[in-house]
Amino acid sequence: QVQLVESGGGVVQPGGSLRLSCVASGSINSINVMGWYRQAPGKERELVAVETRTGSTNYADSVKGRFTISRDYATNTVHLQMNSLKLEDTAVYYCHATGVVIADTFYGMPAWGKGTLVTVSS
Repeated sequence: QVQLVESGGGVVQPGGSLRLSCVASGSINSINVMGWYRQAPGKERELVAVETRTGSTNYADSVKGRFTISRDYATNTVHLQMNSLKLEDTAVYYCHATGVVIADTFYGMPAWGKGTLVTVSS
């Protein structure tokens, strides 16, 4: 099994920046897709940004130009640099991984971290 542990959440003023990190642990051979989702109070969980093993990225329209995802394949880590934060970015941010190969066994079920809270407040 793969475990995802997020860090970097906190409280920031509008216009500020935060950097989230997520480390995947376990005997991981590879991870196909890794990235971030978020869930605001009273709303459904939504995609923020993901990156595939080929380097292809997908961003929510609401964060394009402000957030940047990056992966470190050697350490199975994914980062989310969040700039120009807005009040509406307040949410719990979840790390996500799919297509994980552990000890040469493919796991199709997605893995989720426990989440890290980002609060944008003046």
